[in-house]
Amino acid sequence: MLQQELEFRGIKREHLGMYFEELGGKQITEQFPYIYKSDYWYGEILREEELSITSTFKVNSVHIRFHAKDDMTLKELIKNYRVKTRRIGG
Repeated sequence: MLQQELEFRGIKREHLGMYFEELGGKQITEQFPYIYKSDYWYGEILREEELSITSTFKVNSVHIRFHAKDDMTLKELIKNYRVKTRRIGG
């Protein structure tokens, strides 16, 4: 099984879990690591931390590991997940 770990900053853990569900995953666990499974892949929300950018500016950091049986499925999962996490400034 292939895997890749990514870090997402400034997005609530709950929203990151919801994105797995929107891509067809079902939540399996209720605590870290939060696991979401589909027929073709599974994802783990491993941990959440708070990062200090400056003494007054802090953001969350969530580490996620994606798993899939083949490279094409893994790339497609990550591509679709990144679309959900994309933030456009204005």
